[in-house]
Amino acid sequence: MAILKAPSKQPKTTTLQVRLEEEVRHKLDRYAEFIDANASYVVSEALKLLFRKDEEFKRWLGQHANNHKQEQIQGDALTKTA
Repeated sequence: MAILKAPSKQPKTTTLQVRLEEEVRHKLDRYAEFIDANASYVVSEALKLLFRKDEEFKRWLGQHANNHKQEQIQGDALTKTA
């Protein structure tokens, strides 16, 4: 049974260029074929799974969430006044 499920709909996406080991890329493509999806979907869902499962990352993220919000506010202010 597949851990990831094929997408039901396409969410809003962004582009990211990454380099992978050849073997990882091959398995990525095969897994995408296995669940009838594309490699981008597999990478996105695998990262979501990682983020949900990593308790240490969730704690770190909670501690640093205010920093990101402050950066967004400052960025928005710079954009609006420019």
